[in-house]
Amino acid sequence: MVKIGGVSIDVSHPRAFSDVINELGLDMRYTHICKKSIFRTAEDFEWFQSKYDAKGVSAPEEMADEIDIAFIQACNWEKHLDLAMPFINKGKPVFIDKPIVGSVKDAKRIRELVANGAKIYGASAIRHAKELREFLALPESERGKVITVYGVSGCNEFDYGIHIVEAMSEVAGAKAVSNKYVGTNEVDGVKCESYAIRYENGVTGMYTTQVTKWAPFSMTVVTTTGVYSFAPNSDFYANMLTEVYNQMTKGESRLADIETIVNCCEIMICGKKSRDELGGNEVAIDELEEKDGFDGYSFEAKYAMTANPNVFKG
Repeated sequence: MVKIGGVSIDVSHPRAFSDVINELGLDMRYTHICKKSIFRTAEDFEWFQSKYDAKGVSAPEEMADEIDIAFIQACNWEKHLDLAMPFINKGKPVFIDKPIVGSVKDAKRIRELVANGAKIYGASAIRHAKELREFLALPESERGKVITVYGVSGCNEFDYGIHIVEAMSEVAGAKAVSNKYVGTNEVDGVKCESYAIRYENGVTGMYTTQVTKWAPFSMTVVTTTGVYSFAPNSDFYANMLTEVYNQMTKGESRLADIETIVNCCEIMICGKKSRDELGGNEVAIDELEEKDGFDGYSFEAKYAMTANPNVFKG
């Protein structure tokens, strides 16, 4: 059995992942859970431990020797790498939930860790959505070469917007090189922001984040032979968790590499810099500075105030 050590249950993913793992019948489960939280109660942890037969620990170090892979699922991306280090120092692989990092500083750090042998997995589950896989499985001779891709997501700029940017990366089939802020529109209190990406293979992309409310993921891909529209909203947890299981048991999977994942974070930082500092001018990744990034601590504070308190109530 693949033993997962979970760090934090602040977000809904540990519960959702556990349920999907059970439904799939994978020989993998959360055997340990670290009681680090910004707002979950002792009762919440007791519920999780009882529901999934997990051992509670006070710090990541206490379970590092007992698990096979750590799932880092704190809502504050600025804490991700520090929380992962006790496992990395033991040579254990880690899965870091999206967004994997949120700053130029941490992008550099995660690359150095991987270069020195750390096994770090992650990425948005939307990369593995059924609809996305079905489009990519079509022969290029049938679907044509991708020219441009458009994506929509909801909820917030970075923590949720990263989903659609990663999905676009999967379709573009190349790393992004620049991004720019296009504009904001608000109607009846619903606000949308749009950004334009260029990829190194010539593909272009645009994404819109509906930052004030939830919205289903949506994509439109223009190719040399037609236009394809789909909503990548099916089976993404199941497919991604199966890939994690394959990686752990077979040593191979369809999980994205760290360079691809980090590139998506960096390109969103470019969009933020374009909006906040450069009046919508295009920003290339190689123009970013170490100070650039998203504030994980302010997001964490907001998340704690607005998260559903009944996630662990049966």
